[in-house]
Amino acid sequence: MSTSQKPKYSRIVLKISGEALKNYQTGDPLDPAILKNLADQLKLLHEMGVQVCLVCGGGNIFRGLAGARNNGTDRTTGDNMGMLATTINALAIMDCLEKNGIDVRVQSAISMDKVAEPFILRRALRHLEKGRIVIFAAGTGNPFCTTDYAAALRANEVHADIIFKATKVDGIYTADPMKDPNAVRYEKISYDEALMKRLGVMDSTAFALCQENRMPILVFSMAEKDAIRKAICGESIGTLVS
Repeated sequence: MSTSQKPKYSRIVLKISGEALKNYQTGDPLDPAILKNLADQLKLLHEMGVQVCLVCGGGNIFRGLAGARNNGTDRTTGDNMGMLATTINALAIMDCLEKNGIDVRVQSAISMDKVAEPFILRRALRHLEKGRIVIFAAGTGNPFCTTDYAAALRANEVHADIIFKATKVDGIYTADPMKDPNAVRYEKISYDEALMKRLGVMDSTAFALCQENRMPILVFSMAEKDAIRKAICGESIGTLVS
């Protein structure tokens, strides 16, 4: 992989689902090979001079809404558990990045000063200016808020150029491509069209925040080779919502 390509974006927020870190064959919530691949791709962005923030979900460990539905866990308690799960993922990603020689800071929306800094916007911006990767953990610190919303909020707070939403599907389709073989992938779509067609890019509050502040969202698959590099260089990948 070459770092000679000029990046299209200078500051990004990468939103990655917790499920993207899971090994579904063994059931392990954190797959070392997936973490290593993620670290390698983020290192390349770092070497290209891109300022990177990362928001990770916790669904590979615990999802609050699913807990409320499946075993009767109180929703607030379940969401608090989910936010702690995102912190476990953040620390795992931090460890892998540090082993790749990258300076990283984890900032948590819930106070846990033994393992992470508190989220302080000015400090986060200073870390980015110093070339550190910043991982935002524990969502927004509030129940009933998804990590999609946390990613949208943090992206607007740090004045990111774009949100990269890495998923298991290589973009946004006219229908579920797992169920409909005739589903067609959009290369680009407007906020209004995505809402009108109920394409479920993000949860509605997160999407509305992006639309209101004209924050573009690029949805792509982490499974594609060099996916993050291609995205940062503006190559044809995934679906751009703008």
